[in-house]
This record gives sequence, structure tokens and C-alpha cells, in this order.
Amino acid sequence: MATSPAPFSRFEWMIAWRYLRARRSEGGISVMTWISLIGIALAVFALIATLAVRSGFRSEFVDTILGANAHVAVYSPLRVDEFGKTTRLIADYDEMAERVRAVDGVVRVAPILKGEVLVSLRNRSAGVQIYGMSPNDLLSLPGMVNSDQAIGDINRFGEGLAIGSGVARQLGAGLGDRIKILSPDGVKTAFGTSPRVKTYEITYIFSLGRYDIDRVRIYMPLTEAQSFFNAEERVEELEVMVDRPELIEQYELPILRAAGTDAILWTWQDSSGSFLRALEVEDNVMFIILSILVLIATMNIVSGLIMLVKNKGRDIGILRTIGLSEGSILRVFFICGASVGVVGTLLGTVLGCLFALYIDPIFGLVNSIGEGGIWDASIRGLYHLPAKLEVADVITAVSLSLGLSFIVTIFPARRAARMNPVEALRYE
Repeated sequence: MATSPAPFSRFEWMIAWRYLRARRSEGGISVMTWISLIGIALAVFALIATLAVRSGFRSEFVDTILGANAHVAVYSPLRVDEFGKTTRLIADYDEMAERVRAVDGVVRVAPILKGEVLVSLRNRSAGVQIYGMSPNDLLSLPGMVNSDQAIGDINRFGEGLAIGSGVARQLGAGLGDRIKILSPDGVKTAFGTSPRVKTYEITYIFSLGRYDIDRVRIYMPLTEAQSFFNAEERVEELEVMVDRPELIEQYELPILRAAGTDAILWTWQDSSGSFLRALEVEDNVMFIILSILVLIATMNIVSGLIMLVKNKGRDIGILRTIGLSEGSILRVFFICGASVGVVGTLLGTVLGCLFALYIDPIFGLVNSIGEGGIWDASIRGLYHLPAKLEVADVITAVSLSLGLSFIVTIFPARRAARMNPVEALRYE
């Protein structure tokens, strides 16, 4: 007794391959199929490239946030000082810092004093933020120590100022220059408060990877900042960093207990959470749009396969007459359509991965063609277009493309399998 051949037998692959490599004059693969293959490749390439840039931008942005800013900022509640002014300055910051430092998971606590001032050099001036910080705390700041574009000796910070690269560009300043700092909250006299003006040497120029930080931030030794801002032996906040900032909610209560129940906490998610949520919404929208693009590309397989089925009507009738089942015919044309999807997906995956891996030279070439106007760091916050190729993103893109390719191929393949052999051969 004859047995039915196993699904996807060798002869089914042979027939499908014969149809795919046949010339168009012989009823083989059509121009529409080539269009669908190229379309799938471009759609998968765009999807992988977009997912890589999305992951890279989010990772780079979060890294610069966590490397240059506090994971948790601890403030004192608002109160009235001995002069009748409202203030949040912390007097016993050393004791508070020691208590917070003892919290499990806290890796860094730095008392800082902030102030907004006007800096000038020769005929240029800029409004900046002064961060008063001790030299040891500055050395423990991850984004500061690991900066590849820094200029100068960070160990000389106690002798002068560390300024952002953007501030240096605005002022036209370099190492060794002495910049003038003016603060409206200066010396108190019988006639009121007069502005305070002092000059400091630039001993270090840093770049933290964020344009909006580098162009406004200057670090000053804490003792000098306390003297300059009339805040002797007091600070404005404690800058706290933890070992797992993505789980910052777990640290809030222990830090609050250590700092004092009347303390005020402000986490990095509070300050940047809305931006990150906007990024997530944009990511989801872009994924949906590009998924539709992949669907449109795979739908072209249907057109090409229908044309192939029409051209091969006589062959289908002969194959059915000599004993091929409907399942075999279905699998032959399924292999034809699915092969286009697989080849297009593989080609798009290779192009997408190469784009993500070599994005820096590609971006440099495009930016040079656009004469440097393609990427504006003042608008986007980052100095370059980042990309981070993640295995999960590649698997998602490949699975989506192959899944859609296989699904849309079933419908014209079923049409070929259900073709009546008598009708197919009637006019032959």
C-alpha cells in the first residue's frame, strides 16, 4: 500500500526551487516578487536601525543623567534663618551625609552648594550654574572621571574651577585663563547687599556627554563656594548615588529615614521621568508604524505569488493528475513565498546590524555632506547619534517579518492547492 510523502519532502523543495529560478518567460519569479523581496529587506533594515537608535538614545540619555546628576537629591525643609530669610540650607550636612552613606545600596553621598552666576572673560559673558563640591567628591563623580574629552588636571581642582566644555566655548576660554564670576548675593553692608565679584583660574575642562549640562555647569571647591555665596559651613543638598538607580523607589524610604523624616527627596525619575515616558510613547508609535511598513512589504508577496500561480496553472494540473495531493501543491507554493520572505528578512537583518555597528562613520559621512547641520546638539542634547544593537530587538524584527511573510503566503498557496486540474488543463 502506497504511503503519502512526508510534508516538505525533497521533491517539493525541488519543484519550488525550479519555479523560483525559472526565467519570467517560462512563468517563473515575477518582477513583483523581486519588489516584495527588496521591500521586505528595506522594511526590516529600517525596523532594526530604528530600534537600535531608540535603544542607544535612551541608554545614552539615561547614562548621562546617572553619570552627571544625583540619583536622589536630599533637601532640608523650608525654614526661617536667624536673619529672617527663608532657606533650605543644611547646617549639619556632615552628620546627615554619614547617616545616608550607611544606607544599604548607597555608593556615594556628596554635599553640594548651588548658585546661578554670571561669568565673563574679556568681552564675552554667560549665565552658568555653580556647583560647590569637595575635590574628593568631584573625583568620585562617574561622568567626570570617565570623560574622554576632558582637558587639564582634575587633581588641581582645589586650586581653581572645573568648567564645562560648552561654557569654555561660549567664553573662548582655555586652561589657565582666569574668568570673572559675579553674584548678586554678595557682601552685606549698611546700605544693603552689594554684588560679589571674584576671579578664578580654569584648571579643568570637562565634557559629560550632554550639551545642556556642559554649556551651563561649573564646579567650584565647596569651601570657596560657601564663602562666595555667604553660606559658611552649610550646603543646599546632598547628592546621593545608589548601585541600582533603575530601582530607585526601593531606596527612597531608607534614605528618608536616615536623612530625617522632615527631609525632602527628589529622584532622577522625578526630574527626567516625563521625558523618558515621552520617549517610550514615541518608541511604541515608531514600532507600530514600521511594523505596518513590514506588513505592506510582505503583502507584495501575495501579488507575486498570485502571478506565479496563474502562470503555472498548467503545471499544477499536471502535478495533480499524476498524484500530487492538495497539501503538496500548497507546500510547494508556500515554500516559494516563504523563501522570498526569508531571503528579504536575512538581507534586511544584515543591513540593519551593519548600520547599527558602523553608525559613527555613516553618521560622520552624512553630517559632512550636510556641512555639519544634520545633528544639532543644542536641540537633541547629545553630541552624536547613538545606536545600541540589542539581541531582543533583532529577534523581534526577524520574528515579525518572518511571521507576516509566512501568514500572507498561505492564502495564494491555498488557492493553488484548490485549483481544479480539469479546469487547469481544459484549454491546454
